[in-house]
Amino acid sequence: MIIGCPRETKNHEYRVGLTPAGVAQIVGASGTAIIESNAGARVGFADADYLAAGARIAASPTEVYGAADLIVKVKELQPPEFALTHPGQILFCYHHFAPAPVLLQAMLDARVSCLAYETVTDATGGQLPLLAPMSCIAGRLAPQAGAWALQMANGGSGVLLGGVAGVPPAKVVVIGAGSVGAHATQIAVGMGASVTVFDTCTQRLDALDARYRGRIATATAAPDLLEHHIADADLVIGAVLIPGKSAPRLITRELLRRMRPGSVLVDVAIDQGGISETSRPTSHAQALYVEEGVVHYCVTNMPSAVARTATLALTQATLPHVLALAAHGLRDACAADAGLAAGLQVHRGGVCHRGLADDTRRMLATASFD
Repeated sequence: MIIGCPRETKNHEYRVGLTPAGVAQIVGASGTAIIESNAGARVGFADADYLAAGARIAASPTEVYGAADLIVKVKELQPPEFALTHPGQILFCYHHFAPAPVLLQAMLDARVSCLAYETVTDATGGQLPLLAPMSCIAGRLAPQAGAWALQMANGGSGVLLGGVAGVPPAKVVVIGAGSVGAHATQIAVGMGASVTVFDTCTQRLDALDARYRGRIATATAAPDLLEHHIADADLVIGAVLIPGKSAPRLITRELLRRMRPGSVLVDVAIDQGGISETSRPTSHAQALYVEEGVVHYCVTNMPSAVARTATLALTQATLPHVLALAAHGLRDACAADAGLAAGLQVHRGGVCHRGLADDTRRMLATASFD
């Protein structure tokens, strides 16, 4: 199988889908790897490193997409890439189709097979091992982004997250106690903030309570209580995830109006549409906007801010699946690994992930490999 890795084209996206070490394993297993020139340059992987590992270097994305049976990348395809695909090709990356109907329709029309990192599960089906490393990074970045957005020059209220002697710290509300929320809580507590974490799962809240021993407050996400804390917060971090589905809209425009002007919303759930009625995607080039007096940070590729760390964390999780696909093909690899099969969202012009089908009101198709 020929495996292609194009250079990312999303705004300020510096991660790369394969490292030279990964290429060496692919080539060692009798696969062929084609890497677009400079695909890994910004994270310290030169074309010479890929050549030494046995890859071919392509001068253009057209060459990569045209030759490859399997495309391995990081972020969803951008509009200029839509026409580069060909029927039967496998695209293995983050797709985030639910809030992106144009992207979804383009992939259906292209009759490609889209394996989504964000819905590949582990052996038990309870964890998301390809999403977890990026959730960890995004969670750890969220309080930093919030602290920056709170600065006066950025439209914030001028509150220091950790406060100082005689002045109380910022009030931080984390909505969601999964991987993003747990890591956001860790950093916010470390920065000295007063943190309250909401979730619907008491087991997750119990785990955080046991870890922090009274240094944070936890609460089940009853609407009235959640609204009260959001209205009083200096920083709200949206960390809700329903795999494959759009994020629930938990913050109304009216609720934002009740927040103090200059308060901040860091919506990590923006990849799946965001948790606020006012959330819309932003980029690292223009990360912030103010709506209803609240500073919004809704960057859809937060981990790219630390792209080398993120690349190394991501590729060590994805490479075993890349090797399985290269060795066995889509049908047999999915048959042997139910967790990988859970990542198949689009196949041969149909939606074959129930959550995505429900959210986009599409008919659920059977993933037929005949």
